Amino acid sequence: MPHIFGNFHQVLDLMLTFFLIAAGITLICVTLLWILSVKLTNASIVDIFWGMGFVIVNAVYFFLLEETFLRSILILVLVSLWGIRLTVYLGWRNSGKGEDYRYQEFRRTYGEKRYWWVSFFQVFLLQGALIMLISLPLLGAHYETSSNELVVLDYIAILIWIIGFFFETVGDLQMARFKSDPENKGKVMDKGLWKYTRHPNYFGDTAVWWAYGLFCIAAGSYWPVLGSIVMTILIIKVSGVSMLERTITDRRPDYADYIKKTSAFIPWFPKK
Repeated sequence: MPHIFGNFHQVLDLMLTFFLIAAGITLICVTLLWILSVKLTNASIVDIFWGMGFVIVNAVYFFLLEETFLRSILILVLVSLWGIRLTVYLGWRNSGKGEDYRYQEFRRTYGEKRYWWVSFFQVFLLQGALIMLISLPLLGAHYETSSNELVVLDYIAILIWIIGFFFETVGDLQMARFKSDPENKGKVMDKGLWKYTRHPNYFGDTAVWWAYGLFCIAAGSYWPVLGSIVMTILIIKVSGVSMLERTITDRRPDYADYIKKTSAFIPWFPKK
C-alpha cells in the first residue's frame, strides 16, 4: 500500500512540475500579447491566441515527456490541427475590424486611462489561467500513458473528435459564406449545419474537448477531465451560447422563430 501511494505522489509531483512549466510559458505569452494590445489599443487580439494557447501548452506537455507513445503523438496532432485552424480562422475573421464591442464596453466602463493595465488581469491573465485549467485532460492523457496500446475509448475519442472538428470547421465556413453575401444582412442563417443546431461551431468545440477527456480516461486518469467540464460550461453558459443569444434576437427579429424550430445545441431535425 505505501508503494502504491508513493507512485501516486510521484506521478502527481511530475504532472505538477510540467503543469507549472507550461503555466510559466503561457504567462510569458499572454504578457507579451498584452503589451502588443496596449500598443494597438485592441484587447480583442487575445481571442486569436485562444486556440494557439492550447497548441503551445500541449506541445510543452509532449516535449517534456521522457518517452512518447502513440496516444500522445495522436493528441499532439489533433490539438495542433484544432488550435491552428481556430487561430487562422479567427485571425482572418477579425482582420481589419478593430476591437470587439465587448472589450470596447469594458474600456468605457473602466475608463481609457486605467483599462490598459486592468485588461492584463481581466482579459489576458484570465485567459491564460483558463487555458491552463482546461488543458488538464491533455496533461493527464500524456503523463498517464505508459504503452502504445490504444483501447476502445481511444477509438471512440477519435470518432467524437472527427465529428466535432467537422461541425466546428464546416459551421464556421458556412457562416462566413452566409455573411459575405450583402443580401443576407439582418437575416438568420438556417441552412446547412445551422438547420440542425443553432450553434454547430460551439457543439463541435465541445465535442472536441470531450474527445480529449476520453483520451484522458483511456489513459487511466480521471480527475483532469475537469478541464472538459469547464470548457463545456464556458461554451454553454458563459461566453458562448448564452451570451450570444442574449443579444442576437434584438439584432435579428426572425431569430425568435429560428429558436422555436431549431435545436439549441445538440444537432437534431428541425421542428415543423
